[in-house]
Amino acid sequence: MDISTIEREVYVEARPETVFAVVSEPDHVRLWWPDAAEYEPTPGAVGRIGFRKDDDALSWESFTVVESVPPRRFSFRWTHPVDEVAEASNSFLVVFELEPDGTGTRVRLTETGFTERGWDQATAEASYADHVHGWTYFLGRLAAYAETMQVPA
Repeated sequence: MDISTIEREVYVEARPETVFAVVSEPDHVRLWWPDAAEYEPTPGAVGRIGFRKDDDALSWESFTVVESVPPRRFSFRWTHPVDEVAEASNSFLVVFELEPDGTGTRVRLTETGFTERGWDQATAEASYADHVHGWTYFLGRLAAYAETMQVPA
């Protein structure tokens, strides 16, 4: 089984400018993916995203913006140790590519970093399966949320 890359695609009935805001700006991102997001959507910015646990506490993950090319591409690395620079050996790389498609936007997501982290096969496979499940769920939320947005032209 190839666990090197997750690739997903979803059509969103919203303009690329709207979808770009939804995938890049923390105030929007936290409404479809993490429960909290604290970062500037500019290349090199370091921040964090938080996911609520069963006890209602936030579990924080590090987050570093890699690329921001409105309204076409936004990428980031996440889950690296807070005291380390994000790189291929210590984080996942998520890339959103946006392409106009009729009256909407084709969103392509890729995530890599499952085989580069030095984990044993079972750990890498478990992480990959967890992220496959997660992105399937969250991309549906992204599309539903973006389709309700009205971002001025």
